Amino acid sequence: MLDAEKIGKTIHRLRNENGMPQEVFSGSAALDCTHYSKIERVQRTPTLETNFKMVAALEMKPSDLIREIEIDLL
Repeated sequence: MLDAEKIGKTIHRLRNENGMPQEVFSGSAALDCTHYSKIERVQRTPTLETNFKMVAALEMKPSDLIREIEIDLL
């Protein structure tokens, strides 16, 4: 099952692997830093639009994010 915790942890990992501080990442994704921080801390569930913004900031395709979440589930 796909839930906010899995999305938040995977985005956090990918952001760190890309060496992007939260402030830089949230700016690249056109998200308020506080809102983005809540996604990582699993206090907010990202909408589909927000997921698309985050993968664009990571220079990924949405399907790549799903694949990464599946990897984290193993």
